[in-house]
Amino acid sequence: MSNIPSLDLNDFLSNDKTRKDAFVKSVGKAYQEIGFLSLKNHFLSNDNVEDLYKQIKSFFDMSSEAKSKYEFEGFKGQRGYTSFGKEHAKGKKEGDLKEFWHFGQYLSESDKSKFNYPENPFVTEIPDFNKAGEVTYKALEKTGLFVLRAIALFLDLEEDHFDKYVLNGNSILRPIHYPPITKEPDNAVRAAAHGDINLITLLMGAHGKGLQVKNNQGEWIDAIAGEDEIVVNVGDMLSRYTNNKLKSTIHRVVNPPKEYWSKSRYSIPFFLHPIGTMKLNVLENCIDNQNPKGFEDITAHDFLINRLIDIGVMKK
Repeated sequence: MSNIPSLDLNDFLSNDKTRKDAFVKSVGKAYQEIGFLSLKNHFLSNDNVEDLYKQIKSFFDMSSEAKSKYEFEGFKGQRGYTSFGKEHAKGKKEGDLKEFWHFGQYLSESDKSKFNYPENPFVTEIPDFNKAGEVTYKALEKTGLFVLRAIALFLDLEEDHFDKYVLNGNSILRPIHYPPITKEPDNAVRAAAHGDINLITLLMGAHGKGLQVKNNQGEWIDAIAGEDEIVVNVGDMLSRYTNNKLKSTIHRVVNPPKEYWSKSRYSIPFFLHPIGTMKLNVLENCIDNQNPKGFEDITAHDFLINRLIDIGVMKK
């Protein structure tokens, strides 16, 4: 396999049962074998993508002092800015060579007290920044919901099985800036090998190559989406929920060849999370004699907090 499978969301959205069933089967096959796929005809427009990249470049170009106003500690750090080198992969002490921003869920006034998520800070210096983030967030959330519906059917669940968990879920849109590399990194890469925490991740076309996926043969392959496609991969929550039937594949962002060190790289993943009360207890139909239950019961909230501590963005 030189690259990841490519699918068309219109097949799932069509009224043609044969096309829909084929899409479901292909999603399951991709997520059992490699954990990644690329998706065309999603709900994110090219204008959305171009606008958000323009806005985030303006933000990351601001001074460290200006950006620091939007950096918060603890759970509030799930919104706003995280400075360079603060996050690291689980089990690794070197900080990743990146800085990033978090857009969080957009709730109605009546739901804000129910879920108690941190507020999205407003960047006063860039008037269009927050709106561009909101539009992209909602487009990727909608796309992710349909991917999860296909996954539910593949797992022999009701099609809307995940709806109640991800609507108003604690999902995160994370614009990332990998600055130019100015000196030989001390055992650090732009993003060390890791699995994502959440249910699924949707990644807009990144500006600059570097994303690699580890296949079942232990080989690193480039994860390259086609034009107008997004990359969608399984996260640890979904892998755990399905008793590893669907694979949360280890991936990384490698440093470029030295001649490209002077260039920034930008990437914008959307981490689709459920509501915190979702039980990640292994599905009964994913347990059998050959695949005994592999994980202890835990809620999505507790799993998230444990992992945020592991990667250095929250303190015990």
